[in-house]
Formats: sequence, C-alpha cells, structure tokens
Amino acid sequence: MSQKRKLRLGAFMRPVSIHTAAWRYPGAWADANFNFPRIKRLAQTLERGKFDAFFMADHLAVLNMPMNALKRSATVTSFEPMTLLAALAMATEHLGLIATGSTTFDAPYHVARRFASLDHISAGRAAWNIVTTSNPDAALNFGLEEHVEHDERYRRAREFYDVVTGLWDSWAEDAFIRNTETGEYFDPSRLHVLNHKGDHYSVRGPLNIARPIQGWPVIVQAGASEAGRQFAAEVAEVIFAGAGDLEGGRALYADIKGRMAKLGRNPDHLKILPGAFVVVGDSLEEAKEKRARLDNLVHYDSAIASLSIALGTDASKFDPDRPLPDIPESNASQSGRARAIALAQRENLTVRQLAQRLGGYAGPALLGTPAIIADQMEEWLTTNACDGFNIMFPYLPGGVDDFVERVVPELQRRGLFRKEYEGTTLRENLGLPRPENRFFA
Repeated sequence: MSQKRKLRLGAFMRPVSIHTAAWRYPGAWADANFNFPRIKRLAQTLERGKFDAFFMADHLAVLNMPMNALKRSATVTSFEPMTLLAALAMATEHLGLIATGSTTFDAPYHVARRFASLDHISAGRAAWNIVTTSNPDAALNFGLEEHVEHDERYRRAREFYDVVTGLWDSWAEDAFIRNTETGEYFDPSRLHVLNHKGDHYSVRGPLNIARPIQGWPVIVQAGASEAGRQFAAEVAEVIFAGAGDLEGGRALYADIKGRMAKLGRNPDHLKILPGAFVVVGDSLEEAKEKRARLDNLVHYDSAIASLSIALGTDASKFDPDRPLPDIPESNASQSGRARAIALAQRENLTVRQLAQRLGGYAGPALLGTPAIIADQMEEWLTTNACDGFNIMFPYLPGGVDDFVERVVPELQRRGLFRKEYEGTTLRENLGLPRPENRFFA
C-alpha cells in the first residue's frame, strides 16, 4: 500500500465555485466570492482536508458578455489574487497558494517580485499559474485596441518565463551575510545582474528580493492547445488540464509526458491535474438531482454568453434548437473552443443544450456517493489519465464540506491520498525538486 501512487488535489477557486449558478443554490453563500472571512474559512477547511493547494483563477476585465448575462455573474467583483493569497497565507500553514499571473498584460519584474514575496510570506507555498490571457476585453484595459495573436502570446510567455526565473536566481542562497562587525549586509560576489535583452523584453535586474524559499515558486500552466502543450512540456510543474473524459485524459497525459521525455525532462516532475466538477450525494440519483437543480438555475442569457466565450464567436445568432454549426478558429482560447465542440458532437447536443451545460460547467464531472467518486478517481490515477485533480465545487460551503468530510476519508482509507502533509513547502508536498540556481551552483 505504501508504494501506491497518491493523488494530488488542488481546489479550483475563482475565488469560489466555477459554476455560474453556485451563488443561487439553496443554502449557498451568495457573497462568498467577495467575502474574506468566508474565503478564509474555505481555505482552512481545504487544509483540514490535506489539499495540496488553493488555486485562484483571475480575470483582468469584467467578462466579455452582454449585460443581460453579466448581471447574473457573481465573478464581476473578486479580490486581486496576490492580495488575497497573502492574507490566506496568514490563516493557513500547509495549503499551497496558486495565483494567476498574466504574461501578456504584466511586466516580468512585477510578476517575479510579487511571487517571490508571496513565497517568503507563506514560508514556501507559492505557485505561479502562467496564463497568456484569452479574454479580448482585457486588452482594452491595457491600452491595446486588439488582443495579441494566440501563438504570439505563447512566444512572449516563453521569454517572460525565462526572465522571471532568471530574476528569481538573482541572489545566491548565502548572499546575505549581515555582518554587523564589518558593516557588510550582502556579498556582492553572490549577486547576479540579469541584463536580459530579448525579442520582447529588456530587463536589467537584479530582483530586489532574496531568492524564494522554494528556489522558484511552483510553475503552473493551463493551456491545452498545441502551443500550450509544448510550453507545458518545456517549463510546467503542474498542469490544470481540461481533459474532457477518461480517454481524453489518457491521451493528454501520454502526449505531454512524452514531450517532456523527448526534451530530457523527468516526466515525474510534472503533475497533471484535470479539472473535476464533484457533486456528492447519498446515492448516484441524489447527486444527479443536485446537479440538475444547480444547472436549472443557470439563466439562458448567461448560458449563451458562456458558449460565446468558449467558441470565440457570438453564439446568440445560432438557432438554439439545432446542432452547433461549423465554428472557425479565432484568437480566443483554442482549447476551450475545442472542448465545447467535442462535447456537442459527443453528446449530439443542440446549441441550447450545449449553452446550458457550458453555463454551468462542461468539463469532467464526478457524481455519486464518496465510494463512486473514489472509484472514478482511482481509475483515472491508475490508468495514467492524471496525477490528481483540480476539484471544482458546485456551491459553497456545502460542496467543500461534502468533499472534505466524506470523499477525503474514503480516499485515505484506500491509500490514495495523504493523511498528513509530507513537508512544509508546496514543492515538498507535490514531490517536486527544488530548482538549482542557474548562476550560483
């Protein structure tokens, strides 16, 4: 039993549920998305359940959808992630803290400084979710009339990553001697000035923060397009994947781990965590009823707007009661478009049905009793479809409480999940190596 692979579990928070109607569910906290005491309580519950990390998604614009849909969204107001996670670091001791940082609308020095700070404040629990930002409305908030082209965003992201990690390596571990006798605070020979000049960025450095506790915060990535997969194989240590189903999970897992091996990276140094929407019930029927009740609370105006975002085109012009027409590629998220089209084709859905699914959540869903859910998770893990899951909760706080109080004990009983944290840092808990400083061996 001790040799059995263990699941890694993240909690995908925005900063709460991904489901559009989560705030409307009976007994749910309608204000949880912007109520710090409630978010703190959720984080502490996740830590009690030995979760690896609190994964906070972020938006750099109010969502690009019509006002009739937007007025139904609970995510129009949410905390800036680094501020929130720094506060949560003071309320937790082991839970990893993952924040989104855009490579398209931010500067490498800012990102390096923020995440190094969070890593020190949290004693080594920070992780950077590298995103290229697919929302075209975000461009309008940063002085751009048009969004940067998809593959160009990834080319910039690769250089951005090189700059950020280079800045994290500015100081040797023993640079700060703090010699009160001589008055020397640091050893200049243990400082490296980056002097980066590339195609997209010119950054002198050094970073004005000591090297992070973990060496580097854990590198997380979420894109599943061709460019996203290659980027992940080159640099990522955790992937938040949208696998679709078990077969798709196995294919994605084999593809990205195979790319890593060809690049000379150890495939064990990357944890692939598909998003999984989990609804717990006393029976499979009860769990399905909960999901149906939740999905029925999604208004069609909101549903069709979510479909438009996923497809990168205005879906309101389609006949709602006919199959999805051919959708050309756009500059929006390619993986999101592909998942929506695949779902429509796999289940022969009309536009209306597809919109209703996407208005809630259209990814892999694990429904049933704790034993049924554990069975499914075990199959994904043991057949190389994942290294764990990024759990999405249907509503708060009930969804988190159900998982921690009912599913986690079943996973622990089977030897599939930890009973205690393995270490003090996120890297230690995920089983990831601490990167060497490229400038100071």
